[in-house]
Amino acid sequence: MKSNKDINTKFLKRKLDAHKGDFGHVFIIAGSKGLMGAACLCARGASLCGAGLVTLGIAESQYAIVSRKLTEEMTMPLPETKQGSLSLKAFSQIKRNSENKDVLAIGPGLSRNKSTQTLVRKIISSLDIPMVIDADALNALAGNFGILKKRKALTVITPHPGEMSRILGRKTSYVQKNRRILAKELAGMYNIVTVLKGHRTIVADPDGKVFVNCTGNPGMAKGGSGDVLAGIIAAFLGQSGNAYDAAKLAVYVHGMAADEAVKQTGQLSLLATDILNKLPIVLKKLCGI
Repeated sequence: MKSNKDINTKFLKRKLDAHKGDFGHVFIIAGSKGLMGAACLCARGASLCGAGLVTLGIAESQYAIVSRKLTEEMTMPLPETKQGSLSLKAFSQIKRNSENKDVLAIGPGLSRNKSTQTLVRKIISSLDIPMVIDADALNALAGNFGILKKRKALTVITPHPGEMSRILGRKTSYVQKNRRILAKELAGMYNIVTVLKGHRTIVADPDGKVFVNCTGNPGMAKGGSGDVLAGIIAAFLGQSGNAYDAAKLAVYVHGMAADEAVKQTGQLSLLATDILNKLPIVLKKLCGI
C-alpha cells in the first residue's frame, strides 16, 4: 500500500455514543437532464466516506431517476429550466435549506445552461457555508473568479487542467508545466484550498502549504472519477472542519481506491463505480475502522 505521512485520519475515529449529527450534513447541488450519473456518484462518494447525512438537490424532473439509484441519500427536487437543469428560481429554496447543513458541494453535472450558471454564482457569492466547488460550478466562475474573494467560509475548488486553464485564461499546456506554482498562487490569492487534479494531484492551501498526492493511476482518467472525489472531499470537510486536511485525505483515499480496483479491472476498464466500491476497503486499511 502506498503511504504518505502528511495526511490526517484522526477525525474519522468515532466514539461509542456517536450519532449521525456528529459527522456532517452534506448538501449537494448537482445534475441535469442527461448528467444525473454525476450527481449520484458525488452523493454516494459522500455517504461511503462517512457523512452523517447527505441531501442531493436536483432538477425536479430528474427525481424519478435519482430515486431508483440512491437509497440512503435524501433528495430535494428543485425548480428547473426547460432544458432540465436547475433554474435561478431554485435559489430561495436552496438558501433556506442550506441553513442546517454543514457543507455544500456544487457542480457535478449541472450543465452550462445560462440560468443554471447564474444560480451557481449567486449560491457561491451569497451562502456562508463551507463549500466544495467542482466541474460546471467552476465553469460558471470563469471570468467571475473574483466572487471567491467575498467568501468568508471554507472553500475548496477542484479543477482538472482544462478547467484550470479556463479559470486562468491560459493554455492547458501552460497549466500542466506549472501545476504546483499555479495551484499555490491561486490558493493564496483567493484564500481557498486548490485541488488541481491529474497525475500527482496537487493540494494547496492559502498559507502556502502544498501536498502532492502519491496514489492513483491512469485508469482514473474517465468520466465520473472527479464526481466521486467531490463527494469524498465534502464528506471529510463535514467531519474535520479543516479544508486542507479534508482535501489531502480525500485525494489520497480516492487514488487508493482506484489502485485497489485496478487490480481486478485493469486500467482500461476502471469505472467510477469501481472506485466507489473499493472505498470501504481502503478506509478500513488506512484508518483501522
